[in-house]
Amino acid sequence: MTKNFYLRIALSAILLMHSVISIFSGDVHNFGHLYLDTIGFSPFGLYLAWTVKLTHLLSVPLLWFDRYIKPVAFSNILIFMLGIYLIHWQNGWFVVGGGINGIEFNILLIFCFFNLIYPEISLKNRV
Repeated sequence: MTKNFYLRIALSAILLMHSVISIFSGDVHNFGHLYLDTIGFSPFGLYLAWTVKLTHLLSVPLLWFDRYIKPVAFSNILIFMLGIYLIHWQNGWFVVGGGINGIEFNILLIFCFFNLIYPEISLKNRV
């Protein structure tokens, strides 16, 4: 339970905050109907938006208890990659500073999840 403890707690906190706030603010509904439906996912935009948020929410306790880490990581990586493609790519790299709503945060999260999947990768020469 101590392997990647701080990384798992940080990722779960980020996923928890993004899920809970967007669920209670109504952003999931708006994202599904006002965005996903209009870019070709109609009539499934709302279901897709809820799938994303519930995946994030379900990931939280699994990360806390170090269970099913690979499926959790792969599903979240897929979500973040689709987010980059559908939303963030057109806004460039920066989330703030040099721009807004860019890809840098998603890239960081993707690599954090890759670290959970492959924690023992070494770049040293193996002799």
